[in-house]
Amino acid sequence: MSTLVIIITVLQLLTCLFLTLVVLLQSGKRSGLSGAISGAADTFLVKNKAKTLDAKLAKATKWVACAFVVLTLVLNIIL
Repeated sequence: MSTLVIIITVLQLLTCLFLTLVVLLQSGKRSGLSGAISGAADTFLVKNKAKTLDAKLAKATKWVACAFVVLTLVLNIIL
């Protein structure tokens, strides 16, 4: 194997592990019955949604997933 393929494979492995970690750190989206009853109480929290840890993790998930897909495509083109 060439050095480039080894480097891209290691990057893909690290990206895969980081993607798994980011997904596992996110909280669940199920709010259950309490979310249906207290829907109006979320108006203040919706304003600051972009600053929460879950929002940052969701954004990181999108970027890391895109990087994983690009690395996979590059490996398939090289090999």
